[in-house]
Amino acid sequence: MSAIETENQADKPVPKAAKPKASRKSAKVPKKTGHTKKAVGKLQPDRTNKKAELVALLKRAKGATLAEIMKATDWQPHTVRGFVSILGKTGGKKIESSKNTDGERSYRIAKVAPHTRFLSNATYG
Repeated sequence: MSAIETENQADKPVPKAAKPKASRKSAKVPKKTGHTKKAVGKLQPDRTNKKAELVALLKRAKGATLAEIMKATDWQPHTVRGFVSILGKTGGKKIESSKNTDGERSYRIAKVAPHTRFLSNATYG
C-alpha cells in the first residue's frame, strides 16, 4: 500500500458493528385501550329513564301525541308505537289510543275504577 492509499483510508469513517435486528414479535407496540381520563370541568347530564318519562306524559289528562313522545324520547314513530304496545301488554297499564280532530294519534293511560281493578283475579264460588 502506498502512503496515499493509507491517508484515504484514514479519512473514511470506520464502520460500526451492525446492530442485531429485533424479532417481529418484540417490535409490536401494545394497543391502547379506549380508556382516557375524563375532563374534570365537564359534568355529564343526569341519565334519565325514558320509560318513566313516557309514563309521566301518558298520565296527563290529555295524554300525549305521537309527536310529543317522539320529541321527548328521540325515538322513531315505530319505536314509540311498539313501546306503547308493550307497556299495555306487560306493563299492567291500560293504554287508550285516539285521534284528535287534526288526525294526530294520542295515547294516554286509562284510569281504572277501584271496584273493577281486581275482578280478573277474583274467585267466585
